[in-house]
Amino acid sequence: MKALILNSGMGSRMGDLTNTQPKCMTEISPQETIISRQLKILADFGILDIVITTGMFSETLVNYCNSLDLPVQLTFVKNEKFRDTNYIYSIYLAGNEIGKEDVLLLHGDLVFEGQVLEQMLAAGTSCMAVSSRAELPEKDFKAVIRDNQIVKVGIQFFNNALAAQPLYYLQKEEWKTWLGKITEFCESGRCSVYAEEAFNEVSGECFISPLDIKDALCREVDTPEDLLQVSGKLAELERRTVYMCFSTDMLHSGHIALIKKAARLGKLIVGVLSDEAVISYKRFPLMPCRERMALFSNIAGVYRVVEQKTLSYRENLERLQPDFVVHGDDWKQGIQKPIRDEVVDMLVSYGGKLVEFPYSGGKKYAELEKRARAELSLPDMRRSRLKKAIEMKGLVTAIEAHSGITGLIAEKTMVSEEGKSYQFDAMWVSSLCDSTAKGKPDIELVDMTSRFRTIDDIMEVTTKPIIFDGDTGGLTEHFVYTVKTLERMGVSAVIIEDKTGLKKNSLFGTDVVQTQDSIENFSEKIHAGKMAQKTADFMIIARIESLILERGMEDALKRAHAFSKAGADGIMIHSRKKDPGEIFEFVEKFRRVDAVTPIVVVPTSFNTVTEEEFRKKGVNVVIYANQLTRSGFPAMQKAAKVILKNHRAKEADDFCMPIQEIITLIPEGD
Repeated sequence: MKALILNSGMGSRMGDLTNTQPKCMTEISPQETIISRQLKILADFGILDIVITTGMFSETLVNYCNSLDLPVQLTFVKNEKFRDTNYIYSIYLAGNEIGKEDVLLLHGDLVFEGQVLEQMLAAGTSCMAVSSRAELPEKDFKAVIRDNQIVKVGIQFFNNALAAQPLYYLQKEEWKTWLGKITEFCESGRCSVYAEEAFNEVSGECFISPLDIKDALCREVDTPEDLLQVSGKLAELERRTVYMCFSTDMLHSGHIALIKKAARLGKLIVGVLSDEAVISYKRFPLMPCRERMALFSNIAGVYRVVEQKTLSYRENLERLQPDFVVHGDDWKQGIQKPIRDEVVDMLVSYGGKLVEFPYSGGKKYAELEKRARAELSLPDMRRSRLKKAIEMKGLVTAIEAHSGITGLIAEKTMVSEEGKSYQFDAMWVSSLCDSTAKGKPDIELVDMTSRFRTIDDIMEVTTKPIIFDGDTGGLTEHFVYTVKTLERMGVSAVIIEDKTGLKKNSLFGTDVVQTQDSIENFSEKIHAGKMAQKTADFMIIARIESLILERGMEDALKRAHAFSKAGADGIMIHSRKKDPGEIFEFVEKFRRVDAVTPIVVVPTSFNTVTEEEFRKKGVNVVIYANQLTRSGFPAMQKAAKVILKNHRAKEADDFCMPIQEIITLIPEGD
């Protein structure tokens, strides 16, 4: 595509402003002239081959345009008969320079904003800029429209007409037809009329659609009064602000294109989602928020970068009140729809506008996400994320996984509620659930080698951190080996309980004989494990059984402080009571002395407590330790009974998930 800018007129109505230079060199702001603005906008849209017609002060205009040093190819065509002809003759002279290409045709005194050109190029058809909101001018162009086609253009038309501006996008067939008639006019001596008179004679063959730009800036500067109004409108545009929010840490061409489009609307403020918000909505960010903010601040067109602390835009929109909010159109459905609805309501409340561009997903984005997930699944990346998540969020949640498919459920399950999204932060690989899945009792019968294979199965298809149930940890010598292996695999944490002997599930409490290890022995085991690990990322968490075994609160607190001093990276406190009172008492008393060490709870018995209540009390990790196993077995048993009862599978289908939905959980192979 080429652009043809008509600058052969004398600009006599501008008075002294055109005594020594062409009208297009008139300053419209301290930073730009009409022609410099036009050329910059064209270059921004990739229209780099530009033909400019000249007349009076031709050399001045040529030198000025070349001095702008823009990345465009300029060709100048001088109309020597500029005093005696209209711009129809300039088009005729420049016709050979355009050739058989699409052309953007505009007058050199036209001031317009970038979104007008964006709409025009996206129209997909030849078009002319018109406005359904502008009053019909007395002496300027109007376009007569019939069946969504322009049939006449001129200053004399008022019926069935809209105000029009001399800005055209002409596909090569329409350009060829119109130029042919222009050539016929000029070669027969009709050189002093508007080029639109030639168009009016071929409008039945030259199909140009009206492009309604409504209130957008697109106006000729013919008089000093026009200049004053246009300059005021530009100053208003300069104050206009635009807001976009990003969660991404991997920019691709679609993001850059969206940023460029948004920046054309005004000063672009980019909101960067906080790490906590990204984790709750998407995946763990490869780069922390501050680094992502620095990334966006260095992108051309970005005026300012701010943090958006939640998925909701409310706080930033109330504070910034941007004129526009820009987003891809992918949030009209799905979990982001409530967020969009809130944004729309807020914009209505103060007169802002939502602009939605086509979402730029596709294969390239999918490939980037695939690469990101592959990187997040690497041991070194995965291992460190539990600690980071606790630091970022304060409270993290984990759900048990005992196979690849339950790992995928833990990884991909997400719900949206009141404009917020929720998902699990980590996975708990429980000895109880691992043993149960293998049909074996939970007495450490399943050896570590087999349990490590379960971890491998889960890690192969997921990216989230893993917390491993290490039971008692076994002999100190064995525990050291376990720590080294888990750390090498990329597991984030191991939890070991302060008991000895053959394992019995804690929920039996004092109903069975359970022996609690001494503080000294268990502290030594923790210390040996810490000395064995190679990185600072891996966590050893001490699980205290004092409340389970009814040894009292003081014993639990004494052990917690001793184990923390021995090097434990966290304390898990357990109870089999439905009333959370003793758990809350422990947390409160422990926090009086230690405000830093993470506290872990497993609310299997005291399951009425919400995560927010745990957060307020000072808990850092909530583990849902066996719910997938406990919910899965009754459903499978029910299906088996229904099939046996009915001697067919049809009745079971009513409560079975379709195989297609299960398949969507499973990642495709490379």
